[in-house]
Amino acid sequence: MTESILVVDDEAEIADLVEVYLKNENYQVHKAGSAANALKICETQPISLALLDVMLPDMDGFLLCQTIRKKHLFPIIMLTARSEDMDKITGLTLGADDYITKPFHPLELVARVKTQLRRYTRYNAAASANVYDCNGLVVDHAAHTCTLYGKPLQLTPIEFAILWYLCTHKGTVISSEELFEAVWGEKYLDSNNTVMTHIARLREKMGEPPRNPKFIKTVWGVGYTIA
Repeated sequence: MTESILVVDDEAEIADLVEVYLKNENYQVHKAGSAANALKICETQPISLALLDVMLPDMDGFLLCQTIRKKHLFPIIMLTARSEDMDKITGLTLGADDYITKPFHPLELVARVKTQLRRYTRYNAAASANVYDCNGLVVDHAAHTCTLYGKPLQLTPIEFAILWYLCTHKGTVISSEELFEAVWGEKYLDSNNTVMTHIARLREKMGEPPRNPKFIKTVWGVGYTIA
């Protein structure tokens, strides 16, 4: 998917120049000459990063940054002709991720854009890898919490580990043997009904009907999977 950059600057020459360099890097570019137009674009387009000029005709860039941050988490780089440290501090305090002063070299700006997008992508990948969210069931590995329809589930460490292992293998049927050896770290014995017992307890805590569970499903003769 092509990443989209929002360029907000009332100086058309600067916006056009930035657009050329960004398009050369295969970014999609949306330009706005005012804060009002910028906010409209944010609501109608999937923006990956925003470049905001501080001096705009209808709203200063700091306030625009603060307004965008109320709804969006994509990186924001402030652009300004003022180099005072207080301006930089203000921008970063209000939610900006970086700050570059005019005049700037377009290649430096492109490098800053790439850096912020890489950082944001890595952060999102890490967050996604640590949180499972499906139809009201949310399992947060980092916080070691689990909620169902907004209500916390009190799970033992083993129960949490079982649920998390199933979540990270969503769409795959996991045998009792694999699940036991992954969670308990011991060799599985055919007569071992430990996994079945813990699955039953998990379903009970989740309020799942044993014969028609919504989340943890049994594939008879094979194992368990999570929807």
